[in-house]
Amino acid sequence: MTQWWQEAVGYQIYPKSLLDSNSDGIGDIAGIEQKVDYLKQLGVGFVWLSPFYPSPNVDNGYDISDYQNVDPAYGDLPSLLALFAKLHAAGIKVIIDLVVNHTSDQHHWFQEARSSRTNPYHDWYIWKPGKNGQVPNNWQSIFKGPAWTYNAATDEYYMHTFASAQPDLNWENPKVRAAVYKMIRWWLDQGIDGFRIDAIGHIKKLQTFADVAQSDEAYTNVHGLFDYLKELRDIFREYPIMTVGEAGEVTPTEALPWVNFQTGFMNMIFTGDHINFWEADGESSLTVPKLAHALTKWQEQLAGKGWNALFVENHDLPRAINVYGDPVHYRTRSAKAIALMYFLLQGTPYIYQGQELGMTNYPWRSVDQMNDLAAKQEYAFRLHEGQTATAALQAVSDHSRDNARTPMQWTSTGGFTAGRPWLPVNKNTVDVNVAAEMADSNSVWHFYQQLIALRASHAALITGDYRPVLIDDDQIFAYRRVGAAEEFLIVVNLSSRTAAMPAAVADFNGQRLMQTTALGQADELPSYGGAVYQRARKARD
Repeated sequence: MTQWWQEAVGYQIYPKSLLDSNSDGIGDIAGIEQKVDYLKQLGVGFVWLSPFYPSPNVDNGYDISDYQNVDPAYGDLPSLLALFAKLHAAGIKVIIDLVVNHTSDQHHWFQEARSSRTNPYHDWYIWKPGKNGQVPNNWQSIFKGPAWTYNAATDEYYMHTFASAQPDLNWENPKVRAAVYKMIRWWLDQGIDGFRIDAIGHIKKLQTFADVAQSDEAYTNVHGLFDYLKELRDIFREYPIMTVGEAGEVTPTEALPWVNFQTGFMNMIFTGDHINFWEADGESSLTVPKLAHALTKWQEQLAGKGWNALFVENHDLPRAINVYGDPVHYRTRSAKAIALMYFLLQGTPYIYQGQELGMTNYPWRSVDQMNDLAAKQEYAFRLHEGQTATAALQAVSDHSRDNARTPMQWTSTGGFTAGRPWLPVNKNTVDVNVAAEMADSNSVWHFYQQLIALRASHAALITGDYRPVLIDDDQIFAYRRVGAAEEFLIVVNLSSRTAAMPAAVADFNGQRLMQTTALGQADELPSYGGAVYQRARKARD
C-alpha cells in the first residue's frame, strides 16, 4: 500500500519570491494564498514552504530568531494557519522547513547564552576558548572563513557551521533537544503534514574539537548523529506525516539507515550526487553518463527498501536549464527534456517555483545586485585570492543561490509586485511567464501539468521497478518503469546534437504518450528530444 507522499508531487515555495500582495517588494502569505488555485491546476499534491519565521535575513530566513511565529514581512500566525486551511481545502498538503542545526544570533536563546558563562542558556550553544590568541581550531565555515566567532562578554568563541550570525545549537545538551522536540510537536499540532529538515547531517559535532584535514570531518555525518536522528524519528512517527531531510553528503550505499521503509529516520532525503557535477568554481564536469549513473545508483540502492526524493532545482541551486540544458537556443525544449529525465524515476518528484516555466539564471551585472551571502563571501574570497572582478563575478553568477530566488514571473511585465522587488525580475519575463505559458498548449508549464497527470494515472510510474536502458551513452539517458500490468520507456536526448534513435525504442514497440518536441525522422532523436512510451507488460518480463 502506497503512502500519500509517494503518490503526490511536491512544489517548493520560496515565500519571499512567489507573490507580493501589498506592494512592498517582498512576497508574502497573502500572495501565496492568491495562488492556491494555480497550484491545484498544475496538479501538485503538497507544498514545501521555505522559512517564513521571524529572521534578520542574514541567510534569507535560514537564520531563525523565533521558531513559533511568522516574520511580519510575510504576515502573521493567523494568516499562516488560514493558508494551511485553504491549501488543505484544495487537497494540497503542507510541509515546512525545520531548521535546528542553528538559530539566528538574534534568537533570545543566543542573546541569553552570549551574555555570560553562568547564564542558563550558555550551554545551549557551542563555546570554546581561543588558542594562543587565535580561534580554537582550524575548522572552516561552509560560507568561507573560520567556523568560530569571538564573543567579548564571555571571552570565548562560538561555533557556526554557516554564517557567524547562525550560531550552532549544542545538541549534546538534553535541554536543547527537549526544547527543539517541544517546538516540533507544537507545529505538528497546528496541522502541518511534515517537515523538510534543513542541514540535518550537521547537528552532531566532533567532540574532540581537534584540528581536522577537512572541515567536513568536524560537522558532517559525525559518529553519534544517528542517536539524535532516532529521537527525531520517534517523534515523527507519532503523526501521519512525511519527512524529507537535506543530507547531500550521504552516499547511495549509506542511505538505507536514513530512509529504510521500516527503520529509517525519515521518509526520503535530498541527495547531492546528481548536482555535484556543477562545481562551485563555475566549471561543469557534467556529462550524460555521469548523470545517468548517479541517478541509477540511487534508484538501485533504494529499490524495494527506501524512497527517493527527485529534484533538479531548489532555493540553493542555479536554475536547472542553465546546468543541464540550453537556455539560449533550446530553452523550451531542454526544459522539457530535463523534466522528462528525472520526473518519472521512482520517488517523489519536487518542482521548485518557476521551474515549471523553464525560468533561467539571472544575467548578473554586479555583485551588488545579489543578496546571497554565500555568493558575496565567495566573490570577496576570489578577489582576495587575486582574481579579477570580472572573473569572480562570472564564477559566482553561475551558481549564486539568487538565481533561484528571483521573483516568480507571472506576466510579461513581471506581475510579482507593484513596488520595487527585493531582487530584480529577469527581463525574459517578457516571454517566460505564467500567463503566456498557460495560454500555450506546447509550453513547459503544460508539459509539467501533463507529466503530473500521467504519473498519477499509472501505478507503474509510482511503484514500478526502475530498469536502466541507456546510461553510458554520451547523449541519451533511457530507462524503463515496470509495473504488474504495464511498463513505460522513457528516452531523452540531453544534448544539443541530434542523436540516433536508440534501438530500444523499436524493440519496445510501445505507444508514444508524450514528447518534448516533434520527433521527425523515426531513426533520429533531435536535440533535447525525448518521449514516453507505454505498452502492456510482456509475460517474459
